[in-house]
Amino acid sequence: MLDALRAVGVIARALDSISNIEFRALALTRGQYLYLVRIVEQPGIIQEQLVNQLKVDRATVARSVTKLCQQGFVVKRPDPNNAKSSLLFATEAGQQAYAPIHRENLYSLKRALDGMSPDEVATLTRLLNQMCANVDADWQLVKNGGKRLY
Repeated sequence: MLDALRAVGVIARALDSISNIEFRALALTRGQYLYLVRIVEQPGIIQEQLVNQLKVDRATVARSVTKLCQQGFVVKRPDPNNAKSSLLFATEAGQQAYAPIHRENLYSLKRALDGMSPDEVATLTRLLNQMCANVDADWQLVKNGGKRLY
């Protein structure tokens, strides 16, 4: 059972390392591509949604979004429904940077699933989604100050 989590971790770290190296040419620092992808694919997303989707703390999201704005990849617009929130949108530069990131994502997915049948991919997807849901419950608990009982 421990091997499953280790394998997921190895895959995640390897793909993240590859991406960080390959996206240097886009002037994106460590992990910024993750934020940019979510903002491009979900125009008008707010920072709290990024916190929940990426499972990182608010301060990390705030720093990354600020940096993306300074680099000209993202703009903040006031949320007409909530004065405390800003809606995030990709600029033209952000859209252009997204294209190679999206191509890399499709390539990495194809490589990771190489040799698997459509049924195996469907099973893997279902199982990983279940793992995400299970982990999300603990993440929400801990994020809100709770303690897990081992």
